[in-house]
Amino acid sequence: MDNIIQIKNLTKKFGGLTAVDNVSFDVKKGEIFAFLGPNGAGKTTTIKMLTTLAGPTSGSILINGYNPAKQQEEARASFGIVFQDPSLDDELTAYENLDMHGMLYKVKKEDRKERIKLLLTFVELWDRKDDLVKHFSGGMKRRLEIARGFLHHPKVLFLDEPTIGLDPQTRNHIWEYLKKMNKEEGTTVFLTTHYMQEADKVSDRIAIIDHGKIVAQGTAEELKLKTKTNSLEEAFLALTGTAIREEIVKNQSMSGMARGWRR
Repeated sequence: MDNIIQIKNLTKKFGGLTAVDNVSFDVKKGEIFAFLGPNGAGKTTTIKMLTTLAGPTSGSILINGYNPAKQQEEARASFGIVFQDPSLDDELTAYENLDMHGMLYKVKKEDRKERIKLLLTFVELWDRKDDLVKHFSGGMKRRLEIARGFLHHPKVLFLDEPTIGLDPQTRNHIWEYLKKMNKEEGTTVFLTTHYMQEADKVSDRIAIIDHGKIVAQGTAEELKLKTKTNSLEEAFLALTGTAIREEIVKNQSMSGMARGWRR
């Protein structure tokens, strides 16, 4: 199986702070890959570099064969992204939000109409297509964002805490949608989450980053075996420690970038 994401010796420095320190890992085509770490571990900075929001200090990244630092348009066409905080336009309808996204990605009008109907039906929002997003619940907005992320047939879908703040029922439904699309369209899913049970349940492989370095990689079972623990949460704590971490704010958060991110 080929690698859709290739990261070699990736480093990002902010003045005297090394946020990402010589990180290397690959993500295979079609897999669900969980990228986990405590607050301030370098997780968000790595995702910013993968999604063209920041350039690396050194090292290399390839997404679908493209360098995000030098081939931004090609790299962005290769992936979709669901940010941690909502990035929809509340003053537009569900249909209009997806239609605008399709236009930005140069999806042809007829293809766009067909794709929007398919995806809104898939996430059970077709009957609400003409409703303003400002009237949607948090779960409905998240489902709409996931539909939007799939609209242009991305090779990779980045999910930054996709189910944070949602009830267990909504989380389960969202993962049913995502796993089905992953299987049917072969879309690689790259996710971050603080829900260890979720990562254990849905991911094919996992990488854990701490203090800017990859401290472990493998399946959930391999990480449990390595740490002699019974759950992924216990394995995570064994690898990263139990001290409470504070989020380090560097430049602009992913949530803030979401509102201004455009192709």
